[in-house]
Amino acid sequence: MKRIPLICTSALLALALAGCGGTQTAGQAEYIGLDAAKAVALEDAGVQETSAQFSTAGLDKRNGIDYYDVEFTANGREYEYDIDAVTGVVIEYSVDGQSVAAASSSPAPEASPAATPQTSTTPTSSPTPQSQTTGQTTGQSAAITAEQAKEKALEHAGLSSSQVTFVKAKLDWDDGRQVYEVEFYDGDYKEYDYEIDAATGTVVKYDYDAEYSIPQQPSSGQSITTEQAKEKALSQVPGATASDIYEFKADYDDGRIQYEGKIIYNGMEYEFEIDGYSGSIREWDSEPVGR
Repeated sequence: MKRIPLICTSALLALALAGCGGTQTAGQAEYIGLDAAKAVALEDAGVQETSAQFSTAGLDKRNGIDYYDVEFTANGREYEYDIDAVTGVVIEYSVDGQSVAAASSSPAPEASPAATPQTSTTPTSSPTPQSQTTGQTTGQSAAITAEQAKEKALEHAGLSSSQVTFVKAKLDWDDGRQVYEVEFYDGDYKEYDYEIDAATGTVVKYDYDAEYSIPQQPSSGQSITTEQAKEKALSQVPGATASDIYEFKADYDDGRIQYEGKIIYNGMEYEFEIDGYSGSIREWDSEPVGR
């Protein structure tokens, strides 16, 4: 019976010793360190340390995940990164305020003595961001800037920046490809929507809608012919011929004649609406076949 108090005392002592291990439990990975987090952000952004000026860098927590918030400017651009404090994975980043969700597979460099990079357990279904200067397509970060994307859209529309008002130029993902969504309208309130490939600068998709600037129906009621409408549509697709028009019909919208159709040519599908009186294109949409 005298052994019972002794056993209890030993057990209590073991529990007390177990609780003296600090905030980390046995087997818990250590944080990579602030220096390593900075190095991850710079490498992902393709920026040299000598070119960067850090404004914020510290440990934070969100949804139970500890991460380093790293903010810096370089070459006239503002970067903000959230780096997983244990694995060194890029959780999210933004460039010039345009946020992009990410899950980088690159482990943190051993820039800190405390760094012990582990195998990432963060889901990596999102495309892996790489250097901001790469020119690859799927899974790569933007190689062109938002301003360059605007210029590409204006060039395609045959307009200058002084003729339009921009609504947005936002970096986004579309079917695994990073694109800029560019939207603007001209002096006649004709609205333009573009998707510009962020890696190559090519126009992926566009449409424009002149519903706010449609002229009144002529008193004579004279409309253009179907052949004239087809010619107008084909003029927007160099190389396409009448045999590439797969759908075409005349319709009425708010009492006005309009022509609607579809052109499939060289791997691209184009849908259009043409005003039946002025011959102006009211809507135009293009995208790769099968998307």
